[in-house]
Formats: sequence, C-alpha cells, structure tokens
Amino acid sequence: MLRQKPKIVIIGAGIAGLTAAKTLYTITQKNSNELFDLCVVEGGNRIGGRILTSEFNGDQIELGATWIHGIEGNPIYKIAQEFNSFQSEKPWECKEGKLIDKSVSITEDGYQVNSSLVESISIFYNKMLKFCSGKGDFQDGICRQILESLNLENGNAKNISIGSFLKKGHEFFWDLKIDQENVQVFDNWSRKSLEEGVFAMFENINRHYSSADDLGTLDFNGESEYCNFHGDEMTIAKGYSSVIEALASVLPDGLIQLGRKVTKIEWQSDLILENDDGGAGTKPVKLHFSDGSVMYADHVIVTVSLGVLKKGIRDNSAMFSPQLPSFKTEAISRLGFGVVDKLFLKLTSPSTHDDNGMIFPYLQMVFHQLDSKLFHPKVPLWIRRTALIYPIYPNSSTIVSWFAGKEALEMESLDDEEIIDGVSTTMSFFLANSKQFKNNSDSAAESRVKFSNILRCKWGSNPLFLGSYTYIAVGSSGDDLDAMAEPLPKRISKNCPPLQILFAGEATHRSCYSTTHGAYLTGLREANRLLKHFQCVDDV
Repeated sequence: MLRQKPKIVIIGAGIAGLTAAKTLYTITQKNSNELFDLCVVEGGNRIGGRILTSEFNGDQIELGATWIHGIEGNPIYKIAQEFNSFQSEKPWECKEGKLIDKSVSITEDGYQVNSSLVESISIFYNKMLKFCSGKGDFQDGICRQILESLNLENGNAKNISIGSFLKKGHEFFWDLKIDQENVQVFDNWSRKSLEEGVFAMFENINRHYSSADDLGTLDFNGESEYCNFHGDEMTIAKGYSSVIEALASVLPDGLIQLGRKVTKIEWQSDLILENDDGGAGTKPVKLHFSDGSVMYADHVIVTVSLGVLKKGIRDNSAMFSPQLPSFKTEAISRLGFGVVDKLFLKLTSPSTHDDNGMIFPYLQMVFHQLDSKLFHPKVPLWIRRTALIYPIYPNSSTIVSWFAGKEALEMESLDDEEIIDGVSTTMSFFLANSKQFKNNSDSAAESRVKFSNILRCKWGSNPLFLGSYTYIAVGSSGDDLDAMAEPLPKRISKNCPPLQILFAGEATHRSCYSTTHGAYLTGLREANRLLKHFQCVDDV
C-alpha cells in the first residue's frame, strides 16, 4: 500500500505564500516529488497580494509596495538583482529616487513657506521620531523631558502614543519661542498657526508611513520594535511584480489555483477534538471555499492579511472552527491595521517646466489646523489630511498623492469625476501664485490646474485585504506579533496532529512588520518549520 503524502495547502498567493510554496516545492523536487502534495489557493484572479505593478499614462506605477527598504542583506533586493529587475528602458515610478530635495511647502491659500522654517521643524520632528525608535537623545535631553512629562500625566510609561509624544514635543518647541507666537507671517497666518500647519504636515506624512489613521493610536514603546535593513532604499525598474514573477516562475502550472476563496477553516483544536473526518482519512484540516467545494489538508499556511483575520474573528463569520484560541484572537484584536492608498492623476496643464525641470512641484501641503473658519471652503475635507502630491519622476505628467485612514476610505468610495474636480480645485488654490500655472490673471480661479484620468488603490474596501499593512497600536506590543506567528494547535497530543495551521505574512514578523521583506521572511520561516517537522533539511 502506497504511503499517502502529506497535503500542504497555502492560503494566499502574495509574497509570503509564494515564498513558502517555492521553498517547499524546491525541496520536494529534489526528492522526486515524494515528500508533499502541495498547492496554493488564492481568492483573487491574480498573484502578488499587496504587490501590484500597473501602467498609467504611459508610465509604470506601483499600486502596492513601492520601495525596497535597505539593500544590505535584503532578500527582496537579492531576488531583484538575480532577475535583472533594476534595468529598464521604460520610465517607472520614482526612477530618480525620492524628490524631497526638490520639495516646496505651500499653504492652502497659495503662500510658499520659507524653507528654513520648514527645515527647522523637520529637524526637530525627525529627531523626536528617532528618539521614539530608541536611537538616542538630543538637545540636552529635551525628548527625555517630554517623555517624563507624559509619564507624570499618565502615571506610567505604558500606553503612551506616538501622537501624544509628538503633541507634547510641539508644546516644548513652542515654549522655546513663545515671544514669536503672534507674529503675523501671511494673511490669516500667524507664526504659530503656520508652524502648527507644518507640524501637521509631517504628522500626516507619518500616517502614510505607519498606516495609522491617528498617530494617537500608534504605540510609543512599540516603535522601537521596527527595523529595516541598512543601505539605500530603492524602487524596482521592472516593477515590484517582477519579484512575484520570479518566485512563481519555479512553480509548475496548476500548483496555484486562482479564484479559490476560502470561507472557513475547520481544524482539530487541542481543546476540542472533532472525531468526524468527513471521509478524509486522517487529514485534520478541512477548507471550505466560496463555490461550495471543500479540500482536506494535513497542514495549512494562512497568509491572509491582518485585516481579513480581524474580520474573521469579529463578525461571527466563523472563519475558523473551532474558534482560534484567545492568545491568538487577542493579538489579532490589539494590533493595528491601517489603510494607505495612492492616487495617480494625469496632469493635462500646464506643460512648462520649473527651475527644477519639473512640470509639477514636489508639493508639501500646509493646511490650517485649529480654526475651521479659515479652512478653504472649496477644498474637500478628504484632502485636508494628505500631505504630499508630486510627479513620479521630474518631467512626468503622472502625479501621485497619498491618503491614509478615513480619508483613504472616503477617496475609495468617490467617483472619478468627483476626485478629479476636488484635486484640480485644491491644487489651483495651492499653486495660485506659481508662474507655471498662472494665466495672466490675478484670480486663483483662473489659475486652473487640470487633471484628467485617475487610477487609485482600493486596499481598504477590497475584501481580500481590508487594509494595507500592520502597525503596533497602543495596548499591543511585539509580543502580539510573536503570538501571530504561533502555529496551531499550541499543545500536541496523540489525537491532535501538530502544525495544522501555520501563519505567515508581514503581520507575523516582530521587527519587519509592514514590509515585503518581512512577509518574505515569514514565508521562509513557515516552510522551514514544516521541513524541520518532516526532518527534511536544515533551514533553506
């Protein structure tokens, strides 16, 4: 009688799932396909997950992951190098890197902010962020004074947020220049209100980086958990999807099954044993699909997003049966998972270049913060908490802006014409005094910036993702990320097979959460966990 090969099913064909599949398939190939019966099931109609290279306005763009965060020892960089992905004859997003050195900061009523004022706040703000990440002190211990002040207010150092730390830092910043508070800089802008607007601009940029809708929900102590690889940050000339294609290229046709959305995972808990195997012999896991079909497995690697897991434990959707143990559901609940979207627009006017050779500036937007009476009435509220809009490379007419949190979700819900009109109107007021956009008129209404087509992400409303990436929320910690990575069942017994459900994806990596390399490393980790279980090899 032939021995039945263990069945391994990977849920999700993002970078974590494909890495696990490639690792397991490579080993089973070396053993003449005798080790595993392996497949990947993907609910969508494509592979890649939150990596999605596309084309817009003749340019290659990234709707998902964009940057390789540090190249020294980074496995994503290594894969891209091996497949010659850094060379392309076609233009691509951020092909000349970040254009921050060409940035200009302008208020919502068209006043350009002095670069020295912006730089002074930027230095202070970034040093506070550096302190949050555990990388030092500055200015005779001001950050420590800020932290001690918050500790006194809260009674202890727990549950302090990045937002509260930055707010307190802003107060300290103003204590150093209280005599300048009411100095008028522009019409309707005092020195203090202008600096509040610039501070808020940097906070909104940080919302895009962290995915937290409100920095008041971003944990101060958890910030030091995060780390990147050293070296330059880079984009990929042939697109981030080329990394996905490289991983999938070794897998045979049919191993990845598209359009196979898992709706329920039945498993044998160490607390509740199910004796009915449904005719599947000894296989302990039963997967239910949206089309009514089922599949049995010995081991399942779950790589769905934290957003999907949150929904799975929250809405009585019975994604897992029996329910996940409390240590797992509590970690899922405590961790943060935010929405970050990019909006691409085609600029139709003007066509002239500025002194930096750009037809549109790298614009940092400064909005009024406290007095709503000063809010420009024609600027939509969903735009007021974005901070950046810029061309994807200097002479490109493809313009990109970033949205986070509630504003990202609202942007996802609007029709194209409403978005085009809102951004065109807003930019016309911001750039009213720009020579490029003036039509020989003193009227901002006639200094019209015009966009036509758009393309946007919809990560928040897409049911296969329900968000973009993970952050450590107030009340959670790196321990929750470790709990996310724990396989089930936690306790092994004679009647409860081990490693039934394994978890991979960026939300399961303690220090590299929110990144593609973190997702890659977790796929490798879970594949190696199974290989060690079957005593196949040491770490691949």
